[in-house]
Amino acid sequence: MHLSNSKKNTSGGFTLIELLVVVAIMGLLASIVLVNINSARTKTRDVLRKVGLRQLQSSLEAYYSTNGGYPSTDPDNLSYTGVWYSSEVGDEAGPNGPDNNGDWIPGLVPDYVSELPKDPRGGTSPIDYCNRDGYTYKSAFLYKSDGVNYKLLSNCAFENNSSDSYGNSSDTYTDPVRSSWAWMATNKTEMPPSGSCDSQGYPSAYPVCW
Repeated sequence: MHLSNSKKNTSGGFTLIELLVVVAIMGLLASIVLVNINSARTKTRDVLRKVGLRQLQSSLEAYYSTNGGYPSTDPDNLSYTGVWYSSEVGDEAGPNGPDNNGDWIPGLVPDYVSELPKDPRGGTSPIDYCNRDGYTYKSAFLYKSDGVNYKLLSNCAFENNSSDSYGNSSDTYTDPVRSSWAWMATNKTEMPPSGSCDSQGYPSAYPVCW
């Protein structure tokens, strides 16, 4: 006797709606992962910027101990406190060392540091203030010194700034002159007697205000 299977085959694939729901969930999860990855990358780059400032400070102090002064960015005494040298070629902030030779902190390499660091991102800064009125400042380390004092900047570079809407920040690296777009390190952190860098003509004795 031939027996026929009267049961209907109820097994099948996903419906269109089910597929759309799965795709939407996968897209949402992918977005969350990408946001977390990008956030981690920006925080890592900011850490590297501060590490770079600290390492350069150590190298500059070693240079000072040996030479009795810091590498000058104005060896001919043509300006009051020196000029800014930038780690990036073509930076509006200043040349890439004397004659753009790449030695943006003269004399440190190779005796005091194996190589001069560059910003982990570099290139044109994404910070709005650094790209206005025809200026194109880059994400870069800057250095300025009259031989007696110096100031280092991580300029137009940080990606996670802790400043409030008034430009105030509890970050010890915040540059009082450029609180919205730069971190700094210097050999002398004392502020002028007024307690502010707002007034013009602050003397070279206060490199924190350069």
